Amino acid sequence: MEIKILDDKKNKLMLEVKGADHTLCNALKTELWSDKHVKIATYSIRHPQVSVPQMIVETDGEVSPKNALINAVQRLHKTNEKFKKEFSASIR
Repeated sequence: MEIKILDDKKNKLMLEVKGADHTLCNALKTELWSDKHVKIATYSIRHPQVSVPQMIVETDGEVSPKNALINAVQRLHKTNEKFKKEFSASIR
């Protein structure tokens, strides 16, 4: 996966996530919306076979868009680890 920052302002971050698809982008978008400081969290993939996903994160300024994204990734990681642990326990 390759991340390219297209626009980095105080309250707005726009980036490309080469190698990602709807699965990751939608999970990140949904998790970002759980942050009360996030005002915009969205992504677009113009065509799944020929374009790179672009994600936009905008905050109210209390938290930077980069930190909001990092925090969302950390929360997703915890959720995935919890699911993995519970799923592993249920199949034994």
